[in-house]
Amino acid sequence: MILTVNHVTTYDYDAPMGAAVQSLRMFPSRFEGQRVIEWDVAVEGGLRGGSFRDGAGDRVEGWSIRPPVDEVAITVKGQVETFDTSGVLRGHRELVHPMAYLRETVATWIDDSLAALAEEAVAGATEDLNRAHRLSAAISEAIEYKPGATHSHTTAAEALAQGEGVCQDHAHALVAVARCVDLPARYVSGYLFATDDGTPHEAAHAWGEIWVAGIGWIGFDPANKCCPDERYIRLGSGLDAREAAPIRGITQGSGEERLHVTVALDQVQQ
Repeated sequence: MILTVNHVTTYDYDAPMGAAVQSLRMFPSRFEGQRVIEWDVAVEGGLRGGSFRDGAGDRVEGWSIRPPVDEVAITVKGQVETFDTSGVLRGHRELVHPMAYLRETVATWIDDSLAALAEEAVAGATEDLNRAHRLSAAISEAIEYKPGATHSHTTAAEALAQGEGVCQDHAHALVAVARCVDLPARYVSGYLFATDDGTPHEAAHAWGEIWVAGIGWIGFDPANKCCPDERYIRLGSGLDAREAAPIRGITQGSGEERLHVTVALDQVQQ
């Protein structure tokens, strides 16, 4: 499948900001499941800095914004050929040891309810792959997908207690319960072209990856009850949403910030 991406993120400020520095992780991962045909990231009014690949194998690019500005627009345009690898991240080069992803964060902190869900989900399962699938299914069942039900700082424990959330909450909860049963897990950011019924997914997306010995990293998307396939474009990963965020930065100024995002994915007919 060949997918085109047009992703625009705009920050508006009440008062001109003095300066800004941004770190962007908005580049498709290099692995057997996807091939970049063309890709461009631009920051209006920005100065491109250096770029590198971090220990997780993700490309990071730095930008600085020249003051004064009252609007910053980050535009991503590109085309990627994707392949179904049954969720397995084959051919992805990285340096971080999988065991590093057993660390908890504030967003993935384990409470008694998450621990109980994890224990019940894997009861009787002896193989790690089976345990991973059971955990993903349990999160899908426990947290109903409901846009707007949570906010960017909602934790996995809070989403489980509420019983509803969005893809970020599903990913955080899956990562949390996997680590609870000693399976390394991480949060993944990217795009989803459409759901199983063909409904366009006009937003950035998130899912989890679990390390299974003998296989490697395998993606699980509890929000859509599947493993990532050719409908997905993978960008980057981290311990949680904050670490895997496509855009991170520091802004100098006193004006209030407003965020507007548009994401459009289309399939190129072959």
